[in-house]
Amino acid sequence: MAEDNSYESILCVKPEVHVYRIPPRATNRGYRAADWKLDEPAWTGRMKIICKGKVAYIKLEDKNTGELFAQAPVEQYPGSAVEAVTDSSRYFVVRIESDNGRHAFIGLGFADRGDSFDFNVALQDHFKWVKQEGELAKMEASQTTAPKLDLSFKEGQTIKISIGNIKKREAGSAKSRPMGGGLLPPPPGAGAKPAGLIAPPGDFETAPAVQTNTAALLDFGSPVPAAQPTSDMWGDFTSAGSNSSTDAVKPGWVQFS
Repeated sequence: MAEDNSYESILCVKPEVHVYRIPPRATNRGYRAADWKLDEPAWTGRMKIICKGKVAYIKLEDKNTGELFAQAPVEQYPGSAVEAVTDSSRYFVVRIESDNGRHAFIGLGFADRGDSFDFNVALQDHFKWVKQEGELAKMEASQTTAPKLDLSFKEGQTIKISIGNIKKREAGSAKSRPMGGGLLPPPPGAGAKPAGLIAPPGDFETAPAVQTNTAALLDFGSPVPAAQPTSDMWGDFTSAGSNSSTDAVKPGWVQFS
């Protein structure tokens, strides 16, 4: 039984239930609601399920005054305190107890099937919570009794840490750094003019030929005539073209054979 100073909470309340007198159980198969006088309930009132600690109480009270008619302590569900009938889901057999310890079995019925479902689920959820609380208490007790793992250093105990790999990583990262403050050299041939292109004659100016006086450098007793600049800068090409074609060459253009 629960202690008197335990916190009391309400699990389920149904405004109308019916109580029936039931005959003794004839066989071990269970109770049948068809054997009861369902059209003549012995009492009708309000039902309330409360819990104190691990024990649930089914209380039958008067609708108007709230006077207690009977109560059934439930320490386990399913169990002997509450048992479902074999032929209906709306009727149960409840074991009620008086203050002096006397007990009796009564039939408890609900007019609506949803009310009987709520009654069943309220008891199941409560004892599921009781089971979980018991498992947690066992786990805590086993953890407190088990010896704790001591990972602290003993007196005079030392450890050695090798950090040689850090120097290798720093050396490797220093080699991979670019020189010159991160500036890359220009690509090859960036400043050269593209090869294979010949500009037309009007796009550039021909530098005048420089007369070289070789007489002052090589004086062998005979004067050397100075080189005369030619006025035809395309002479070599026109002469080569005149040998392979009879067409006239326009001035200022080169004809390739």
